[in-house]
Amino acid sequence: MKRKIPGVELLIAFETAARHQSFTRAAEELSLTQSAVCRQIAALEDYLGVALFNRVRRRVLLSEAGRLYARQVRENLKRIEHDTLSLMAHRGSGVLELAAIPTFASRWLIPRLVDFHASHPNIGIDLTTRAEPFMFNDTPFDAAIHFGDPIWPGAVIEYLFGEEMIPVCNPGLMHGQTRIEPEKLAKMALLHQSSRPEAWRQWFDMMGVRGVNVMGGPRYELFSMLIPAAQAGLGVALVPHFFVQKELASGELVSPCPVTLSSQRGYYLVYPEDRAGSASLQAFGQWLHGQAEAYRREMGAAGATGEQAANSTGHTNNAA
Repeated sequence: MKRKIPGVELLIAFETAARHQSFTRAAEELSLTQSAVCRQIAALEDYLGVALFNRVRRRVLLSEAGRLYARQVRENLKRIEHDTLSLMAHRGSGVLELAAIPTFASRWLIPRLVDFHASHPNIGIDLTTRAEPFMFNDTPFDAAIHFGDPIWPGAVIEYLFGEEMIPVCNPGLMHGQTRIEPEKLAKMALLHQSSRPEAWRQWFDMMGVRGVNVMGGPRYELFSMLIPAAQAGLGVALVPHFFVQKELASGELVSPCPVTLSSQRGYYLVYPEDRAGSASLQAFGQWLHGQAEAYRREMGAAGATGEQAANSTGHTNNAA
């Protein structure tokens, strides 16, 4: 059965003209004559039976149908281009399209990928950041790394590890002290991450400190924004420990009160059920679970040390 799809050259001409709202500028971008672009647009409109542009004097303006179609065509052309470049880059070898949380990707996953590529040189990973769940059917993704609750309709969800959040700040805010008690910490500027609005409240509740205006203070969309804000001395941030291990080790950041808050949510590998048999996904999943297990062991050892230190000051690091 013949597919009802117009020629790609017609779609490219339309998308370019729609983006510029000018046949002349579209012709310049495509290295065509203006009359050639006009013919292609007219051919597409004839094929669709819909006017995509309104001709107003010597100008062209997208019709309502044209605006909707332009957005859809642009997205699909980008997807075709992406798939084409991916195929050319990997020459038919296994490619895994992965979506991941932005700061998790940059701070935890990417530094470890050299190990994956060393053991699986024939599998390429195309990585895109996504902060919120989505429907796999509407995307090119084979899998995603998700933080939250183990809920994702129509998908397989595999637990990786939990999250331990720790207060951090610029050493200059310590004023020579090695530790700031929670009651005094509550009076400092508190920095927030938008997707963890209750984190500071939970931390202070855990420490037995009441009456704190935990909602006050600036908010940042991503931890990759929150961490530099803490480094700049804008206040105290509550962040996942593994995001700031290097900064704590180097002294760029310090923890004014090194007691961690255990989140009830966690990080998960998520993929659609019909991708479970993918060899590339299986290889990546096995590797990722190995990395997650090593990280859990590492954090377990660090947690035991932190608990001893917390107990010596009269606090515990159990979540509320």
